Amino acid sequence: MARHIMTLTCDERPGIVAAVSNALLKVGANIVENQQFSDEDTNLFFMRTVFDAGSDDVAAVLTAIDSSEAVEHQHLAVRPADERCRTLILVSKFDHCLLDLLYRWKSGDLPIDIVGVVSNHEDCRALVEYYGLPFTLIPVTPETKRDAETELMKIVEVEDIELVVLARYMQILSDWLCGQLAGRAINIHHSFLPGFKGAKPYHQAHDRGVKLVGASAHYVTADLDEGPIIEQDVVRVTHAETPTRLVSIGRDVERRVLSSAVRAHAESRVFLSGRRTIVF
Repeated sequence: MARHIMTLTCDERPGIVAAVSNALLKVGANIVENQQFSDEDTNLFFMRTVFDAGSDDVAAVLTAIDSSEAVEHQHLAVRPADERCRTLILVSKFDHCLLDLLYRWKSGDLPIDIVGVVSNHEDCRALVEYYGLPFTLIPVTPETKRDAETELMKIVEVEDIELVVLARYMQILSDWLCGQLAGRAINIHHSFLPGFKGAKPYHQAHDRGVKLVGASAHYVTADLDEGPIIEQDVVRVTHAETPTRLVSIGRDVERRVLSSAVRAHAESRVFLSGRRTIVF
């Protein structure tokens, strides 16, 4: 017996849970965990099921569910629960999110395999190589942007990357690259958007006397910083905080939110439903 994770997205209708349960029962599988949600806005049904079964029985389970009249699925997949998500990290100069991901990966806290790190600057090379990972420098200018993105996609394809994490990668991805990475690229940004754009957003926030500092992690889309949100968090602050202190607080929130989003994706807990996500 081995542990597996099944994810299902289908049209909402009666009998879906029964179809899944019967398919698992037929092979003597044991359901360890099950979560489900019916989205009334899209009329879609989402399910994440963790079960123990023989590896040879998985194909029979998928066939039984697929042939059920109750399941008109858009997505149906099963993977081993201990399978680790092959991940590529993109970073520029700020290393706080990168360092947090590297530490959590090295300590076994995140179910991912970091294949390497790509950057448009040299600043993080020593940190990455300290962790024994390949560091690839791909400079980006307006004139070389398409060539740089093509080189990046070659790495994604050759290394069979399942997840790309923009850990404060300060480049706007083209519509073409966003399309190539749809549903498998996560970005992090501070919560002040769209109010405080451009340089020094925490200084702008300080000038306005903000009382909340937060961050959002979302899937990358062609709409800048408007992709489906996976995770968010906020911290209350007061008038006594300096701009430097606000930056420190913001970086801490960014680290926590990004790692949480990466974990949810790697554990197959995130489902896309239109412009938003369902996260179990």
